[in-house]
Amino acid sequence: MSTSDPLETRFEGVRVRYASKKSYDELVAALLADIGERPVSLDDLAKAPNSWESYQRQVEPYVGPSGFMLFKLFDHGAWITKAGIDRKVLRVVLGNPLIAITMLRHDVSAGLFAPVEVLLTDEEDDGSSLTYVKPSSLMVIQQNPALLSAAQELDAKLAALAAKVTSS
Repeated sequence: MSTSDPLETRFEGVRVRYASKKSYDELVAALLADIGERPVSLDDLAKAPNSWESYQRQVEPYVGPSGFMLFKLFDHGAWITKAGIDRKVLRVVLGNPLIAITMLRHDVSAGLFAPVEVLLTDEEDDGSSLTYVKPSSLMVIQQNPALLSAAQELDAKLAALAAKVTSS
């Protein structure tokens, strides 16, 4: 295969949506209360001393109760109003390198989908929702039992976080 002939692999993702009776602002606050309100820089964390143990110690203070930390916020609601869409929409990149390594050690291409992302939206009924794509459905596209097991653990952690922050 030459560099001009890419290899394409088709796979299907599984989208998961949690409806909430919370207002959009309440949902955002609940999520950020768990994962942190200030984004953590992976680049800054990587500047820790070279041992894995020291890196773990550097990461652990940023991990919230559900096991995740905030990496980035994209406020789509801030700009889509210019196109006539009056909605609140926030894309949140969250994760934990100590969880990510459990997958990356089995297939580094799992890094395409770690950290994970969730989308918070306001809904017409005054409620809100949290949507994400199940990580295992993105990461595991070939037989790899070890990767599947690690990715399913991430699925469970993400589902628990979603259930926690969307519940009334």
